[in-house]
This record gives sequence, structure tokens and C-alpha cells, in this order.
Amino acid sequence: MAVTMRDVAQHAGVSPKTVSNVMSGYPFIRDETRQRVLASIDALGYQLNISARNLKSGRTGIIGLAVPELSLPYFAELADAVITAAEEHGLTVMIEQTGAIRERELAALARPRGHLVDGLLFSPLGLGPDDVEHLHTSTPMVLLGERIFHGPVDHVMIDNVAGTRAATEHLLELGRRRIAVIGTHPGELVGTAAIRYDAFAATLADAGVEPIEQLAMPAGPWHRATGAEAMEALIASEARFDAVLALNDTLALGALRALAKHGVRVPDDVAVAGFDDIDEAQYSTPSLTTVDPGRAQIAATAVEILVGRMNGDDTAHREIVAQYALHIRESTAGP
Repeated sequence: MAVTMRDVAQHAGVSPKTVSNVMSGYPFIRDETRQRVLASIDALGYQLNISARNLKSGRTGIIGLAVPELSLPYFAELADAVITAAEEHGLTVMIEQTGAIRERELAALARPRGHLVDGLLFSPLGLGPDDVEHLHTSTPMVLLGERIFHGPVDHVMIDNVAGTRAATEHLLELGRRRIAVIGTHPGELVGTAAIRYDAFAATLADAGVEPIEQLAMPAGPWHRATGAEAMEALIASEARFDAVLALNDTLALGALRALAKHGVRVPDDVAVAGFDDIDEAQYSTPSLTTVDPGRAQIAATAVEILVGRMNGDDTAHREIVAQYALHIRESTAGP
């Protein structure tokens, strides 16, 4: 007879509800309890009965996509690109949000996904290099985007350094020297904010320009509101600046709104550049100069690699850097 959730609960010494919570990734469960449930699932060979066809084939026809936040346009558009790429392989995508919270990202990895999906595309922001051992899972997985772990799984990456350099060099070529940066995370060592700011500062140094500390404006979550708030703080500081590099496009859009509110002309008084090339960047007023990180390539490449792993590809894990492009628009070049 098929193993039931009640059988797992009895084996692990917990309630069926606890087993259900573990399988659904509920974060507020003691790690000892979670590991005991997972061990019982493995010991009993429990599988969620998605359909008789799936149980017979051993496949669900579903891949998972775990992203920090779908309210951020970049991740929403990435999800759309992943769905398009997956459809070409006859696959359905199951999406979940982790909130960029380490505990929720760990819960997503600890879940017995082999019973729900055939593979996982995972874009972590809360995990760090010390969490690399958690990436050893039985379910095929490909990392996306930001965090750099250097194994033990395939990784399709954004070229944060080269992309940021291109945007900064563009502002320098316009003759801008007092360049503000919006979206810094003071004290961060390995995150996207740190990577992009360090690339910005290195590009200035190569050009013989000293970064101006008071022009580095922190912002917590990279949303329009925090971009506007950071710009308001910068204007209130009365520091002189002739350009802004926003560390993502949503920050840039918020900054543009604040600049317009204060009568600052873009790009005449201040040139503005962003990063991500979200769809809205083409339609803002003025349209936004930004770095396209290669979102479509990231999605298509990651799905292709994941399908290969699902089909038994056991070659060495790869790190692939997507090609970026700088799209120059009205916020730096004028109409």
C-alpha cells in the first residue's frame, strides 16, 4: 500500500499537520523536527500523490522557481521569461517567494522537492558563502543571478561588475564627475549592492576620479519609494551632484520622481542611469538609461541546463555569465 502522510507522522513522532508544514516550507519549525520529518520521508519513500501518471513516470512535469519578491519588476519579468523558456520544453513553472529572508530560502531548499517538482531554479539573496553546504540537494537545481557560491551547482550569473562599469563609464564620458549612488547597503560585503558599488568606485578610480562619500545614499529594499526617499535625503543634504547611478531601475524611477518634484532637469542638471532594464524603463519620463543584464538569456540558459540535469547530465557544474548591454536613453542623452 502507498505510504501516507499519517504514516510519515507516526514514524517521525509528530502530527500529520507538522509533516504538511514541512512539505510546504513553513519556516517556523525547529530544525531538529524538520530533519526528523525529512528523514522519515526518505526512509518510507513517501511521495505526494500529484497524479497517478506522475507517480508512474517519476516526473511531475513541473519545475520550481524561487525568487525573492515578485513585486520587484526584475523578478516578475524574470519569472515571465522562465515560464516562456519552460513552455518550450513542455514544462510548467511553480513560483514561490522567499522575501530574500535566509530562513525562508533555507526552508525552500530543505523541502523534499523531489515529490513536488522535477527541478528548481533558485535566486537567493539571503544566503551567503557560509551556506554553501545547503546547496547539496537531491533535486536538480540551477542558481540564478546575484549570489556567487562557486559550486556545488550550476549558476547562471549577472555580470554585475562589467555592467556597472559600463554605466559608470557612460556617465564619465558625459563629463559628469560628482556622481551620486543610490541603493548602497553599508556594511554589506558580498551582496549585489556591495558588488555594484565597488565596481562603480573602481571605475572612478581608473578614471582618476575620487568617489565622494556623502554622495553614497543607502536604501533598504530596492523599491521606488526608497529611491525617492534616498533622493530626497540627497537633495536635503545640499551636496552638489551632476549624475546619479541607481543600483537598480526601481530606485532610479523613484529618484526621477523626486528630482522632478524639486525642479531638477534630467539630464541637463543631473544625468540618471539604472540597472536591470525593466520594461518600465522605456516608458518613464524621461526614458531611463539602464543596463540590460541579459534576463532572457539567463532564463533560457538556466532552463536548458536544468532540463539537462533532470535528464541525467552529470558533467561538471558550470558558471555562465550572461551578456549585458547598456541602453542609452533620455535620462542621460536627452530627447
